[in-house]
Amino acid sequence: MSAPRIEVLASAREVAGRAADRISAFLASPAPVLGLATGRTPLAVYTALRDRVATGQLSLAHAICFNLDEYSGLPGGHPASFESYMRRELFGPIGLPDDRWHLPDGDGGPAEARSFEAAIVAAGGIGLQLLGIGRNGHIGFNEPGAAHDSRTRQVRLTEQTRQTNAQDFPANTVVPEYAVTMGIGTILEAREILLMATGTAKAEALAAALQGPVSEAVPASALQRHSRVTVLCDFAAAQLLSCQVASCDPKTALLGLVPSVE
Repeated sequence: MSAPRIEVLASAREVAGRAADRISAFLASPAPVLGLATGRTPLAVYTALRDRVATGQLSLAHAICFNLDEYSGLPGGHPASFESYMRRELFGPIGLPDDRWHLPDGDGGPAEARSFEAAIVAAGGIGLQLLGIGRNGHIGFNEPGAAHDSRTRQVRLTEQTRQTNAQDFPANTVVPEYAVTMGIGTILEAREILLMATGTAKAEALAAALQGPVSEAVPASALQRHSRVTVLCDFAAAQLLSCQVASCDPKTALLGLVPSVE
C-alpha cells in the first residue's frame, strides 16, 4: 500500500485545472469508465471539460460515467437533484447520450442498488473516480460510521450535511433526510482515485483523512488503504497537512508550505 500523493496548488482554479487535465488524459484510454462527483468543488472541473469538448480538444463519446449518489424523495427534474446537476453542468452541454451515464436510484431499494453495482462491473469497473470530501470527512454520502466495505445503499444524511447542502436548494425547500450512495467498498474498487479539496472549511477533514488513523469516524480515511490516490488541494485546504505521512509533489516544498520528504 502506498500513501496518497498530495499536490498542493495555489488556488481552487488551479486545482480544477489539474483535475481536468488528469480526467482528460484518462479519457484518452480505451473504453474509459469514469466515476463522477457532484457538489460545488467539481463545478469548475466540469466547466473546463465542457470547454475542451466544445473546442474539439476532448471527447466523452466513448466514455461510460457513474455518479456517486442521489437524493431520495425528490420529484423528477428537481433542480437540486444530482441528475439535474449532471445534465446541466456536463452531460447536457456535451450531448452525452443517457445510456452512457448512470446515477444510483435515489428512491430505489436494495434490488436497484445491486443493479447499479452490477452495471459498474459489466462496464469493466471504474478506472478513475473523482471525489470531493465533506466537512465531516464523508465521501459520496458515506457519513461518519459508514463501514469501509459498504456497498451502494440508502443512507441517512447528517444534519451537518443537510445544512451545508441547503444552499443548493430553492428557498424554503427542505433538504432530503435520505440519499442513495455508492459505498466506500465500491469506491475503493476504482483503479485510481482523484480527491479534490479546496477552502479552509475542508482543512480539518482533509488532515484527518490523510494523517489520522483509518477509522469509520472519518470515512475518507479509508482512502489510505488504496494504492493509487492523488489528492489535489489548494493552500487553504492543505494548511493542516504535513509531508510526514504522504508523498508530496516537489513543488509543494518549493512553495514553503510543508517540509520536503525524500
